[in-house]
Order: sequence, then structure tokens, then C-alpha cells
Amino acid sequence: MAQVTVTIDGKAYRMACEEGQEDHLTDLATRFDRYVLHLKDQFGEIGDLRLTVMAGIMITDEVSELTRRVSALETELEGLRSNRDTTMAANAQAEETLASVIDEVTMHIHGITEKLIARPSTEQA
Repeated sequence: MAQVTVTIDGKAYRMACEEGQEDHLTDLATRFDRYVLHLKDQFGEIGDLRLTVMAGIMITDEVSELTRRVSALETELEGLRSNRDTTMAANAQAEETLASVIDEVTMHIHGITEKLIARPSTEQA
């Protein structure tokens, strides 16, 4: 297990993580530190625990909003897939109808062609 030292509000914290996740953990800590520093700038020295709780609540709020947006996008995507399936079924039906009409027209053309071929020539050479 790897270990990383991260800094939050000027204090170093040694943390364990899986091998290869060191940079990711450092990035997460840096982002969290930005929340804490933002709150500290806004409210001043109100205590480490309170700043940490407030930063956690802000992050949870953002995660909640992102989760809601992802859910809405998934619903929209499902609707688009459903519309696509409906459109594809309608297109398949239209193609079948068109093929049937083409077959019918082709049969009429063949019939006319056969009648023209079977007709005795009225011109004499």
C-alpha cells in the first residue's frame, strides 16, 4: 500500500492509498483544500472541524446536483433510444411497403412488356 502526504489548510496529513493512486489522491486533497480555503476566506477562522464539515457539505451538494443531472441525462438518453427504436421500426415498415409497391409496379411493367412483345407487328417491310 502506497502512502502520500497531502496538505489541507496548511496542515500535512499522511494517507494510505492503493499503488498507482498517489497522484489521484493528491489531486483530490488539493481540490478539497480549495473548498476549505474558500470557506476560510469567506468566514474567517471558525475552527478546523467546522470548516471541514462545511467543505464536506458543499462537496456533497455538488455531487447531489451532478447526480441529479446525470439521472436527467440518462432519462433523456433512454427517451432518445426509444424514439430511435420507434423511428427504425417505422422506417422498416416504410421500406417493406415501398418494396411491395416496387414489386407490384415491376410485375405490371413485365405484363405490359409481354403484351407488347406478343403483339403482332402492324408494319410490313
